[in-house]
Amino acid sequence: MNARFTIEKLGSQGDGIAETEQGDVFIPFALPGETVNAARQRDRATLMAVIEPSPLRVAPACRHFTECGGCAVQHLEAQAYLQWKRGKVEYALKMKGITAEIAPIVPCEPHSRRRVVFTARKAAGEMLFGFVRALSSEVISITECSITLPEIVAALDPLKALAGLICATTKSFHMTVTATTAGLDIAAQDSGTLGEHQRRIAANFVIAQKFARLTIDGEIIVEPRKPVVTFGTVAVAVPSGAFLQATQAAEQAMAAMVGQHLARARKVADLFAGCGSFALRLAAKSEVHAVEGDAAALAALDHGFRFATGLKRVTTERRDLFRRPLTFKELNTFDGVVFDPPRAGAEDQSKQLARSDVPFVAAVSCNPVTLARDLAILIDGGYRLKSITPVDQFLWSAHVEAVALLEKPKKRR
Repeated sequence: MNARFTIEKLGSQGDGIAETEQGDVFIPFALPGETVNAARQRDRATLMAVIEPSPLRVAPACRHFTECGGCAVQHLEAQAYLQWKRGKVEYALKMKGITAEIAPIVPCEPHSRRRVVFTARKAAGEMLFGFVRALSSEVISITECSITLPEIVAALDPLKALAGLICATTKSFHMTVTATTAGLDIAAQDSGTLGEHQRRIAANFVIAQKFARLTIDGEIIVEPRKPVVTFGTVAVAVPSGAFLQATQAAEQAMAAMVGQHLARARKVADLFAGCGSFALRLAAKSEVHAVEGDAAALAALDHGFRFATGLKRVTTERRDLFRRPLTFKELNTFDGVVFDPPRAGAEDQSKQLARSDVPFVAAVSCNPVTLARDLAILIDGGYRLKSITPVDQFLWSAHVEAVALLEKPKKRR
């Protein structure tokens, strides 16, 4: 049933929120101050028409906006968009009673995403390749993408063709595409079991298209060139599907903040180290102990270090930091710590850090809520929050990164 709504504010996921007697109604693609006509379904509504637009409404950058579920707020003016994202960090801190000066957000440029997860599905003989519509399982085929690196966008047709060659299922499956110095690295998941003939055809196609690698469910089908990324001055051959910051610019900005904060630390622990985006940069000045639960990522980090020059010693340890965080006694052997956990945060590790004497800590997070929780633990343990900087690397989405820098006075022994 269609009704008229006045949008009061922008929600955490980018939906416009209208306040009604029956409760809040969330309306995607509506902006604060607008009067809209929308079809309501309980606490959500589908935008039908904008009757009175906001002065902050702008033309979206991509023709697929509102269909593809990748972007939520392309229609919001740039400065208001950045303020909204910065506000997400501010609100999360406030909810934990943390008062801090929040630095201006580091913006994200369009056409900069180097790692993209596409969804593919064969339906009625046609290969659909793109992204899933918001709150739906429908795959929307795309012909452009305003957030993604041009070299990935230029390969959309070949990637769609490859999806057709490896498709051995009636269900949707994912293809993660990463831009590396050696070309595009493609990792398919749940695309079905290929016969030998299909494997040969797919391998020949990858070679002809000059892609770097194709893996399916972790198995390398063909690897004409080793996919390599560079962390500082160190080249690392990344494993298939390994975690990588979404944009190179954001990674460099965060690494610069962390590096400056830990510049006086002779020995640093990098927790949740991944393939070494922080560790291998920090090793230019400090000895680094890199701790990570993923064996392939840790091996890539170690290999990159061993073939690099001009670095101080880097040691590695495979360890599940959720099950077995470094104890405060282990941490006390370090002058600095950086941790960059998944969205769940590092609650147990933060509790150990709070008991430690480590003077410099850098906390990096893609989830302001769990970051605020972890910072509250550290602050209660005697740390002082020096600064917190939001970083936008998921352009026009609801996600925001942040880098928090903390200090604790050294205890006299």
